[in-house]
Amino acid sequence: MTTTLITGANRSLGHETARRLLEAGHTVILGARDRERGRAAADALGARFVQLDVTDDASVAAAVADVTAHEGAVDVLVNNAGVNQPYEPAEQLTAADATAVFDVNVVGVVRVTQAFLPLLRASANPVIVNVSSAMGSFAATHDPDRVESTFPAPLYTASKAALTMLTTQYAKSWPDIKVNAADPGYTATDFNGHSGPQTVTEGTDAIVELATIGPDGPSGQLRDRQGVAAW
Repeated sequence: MTTTLITGANRSLGHETARRLLEAGHTVILGARDRERGRAAADALGARFVQLDVTDDASVAAAVADVTAHEGAVDVLVNNAGVNQPYEPAEQLTAADATAVFDVNVVGVVRVTQAFLPLLRASANPVIVNVSSAMGSFAATHDPDRVESTFPAPLYTASKAALTMLTTQYAKSWPDIKVNAADPGYTATDFNGHSGPQTVTEGTDAIVELATIGPDGPSGQLRDRQGVAAW
């Protein structure tokens, strides 16, 4: 049985990823910051809930202790929790705004990944999936035929570019762990007022694919629904 922990999984992409991996036979630990919403989502899906705020060291440490006591190992870590930047012109964005975005989208991934590393190494086939975005891709944001080139979002895009690079560097550092990044694509979620043309199921295709790779699977890649994505 594959044990999978998903952060930020009480709604949208994380919730759908949990549903699909449960359907695929995984034991899913649904991580969420809000206890009430997280527990309700886990109960509805048939997952196990663990309270996990990726910006809080004590919360992450408590989650590690909880999973150690209950499961003893993690086969797949899906770093899904993320935030958007304030909907303001670039000249109104502040250092505090940047700190808030990077604390979740980048530092939060470091915090959770490092804390759960011993539990991942207890797995025979450890896998990490970081939910990134083509919004952080130089290729996509400079391609006039791509929707990503039409949205100026300095802090969000910079955080996702950093996350993709973090992914490649973790993959180089840890050859015993498969570490990849997934680009969901422009998906109808709370992030964009449900304006994306893809369904939430389509948006989780790359995440689910990377969460279910075998020992011979790729590492250090950014993938979308079509395969390896340019960055």
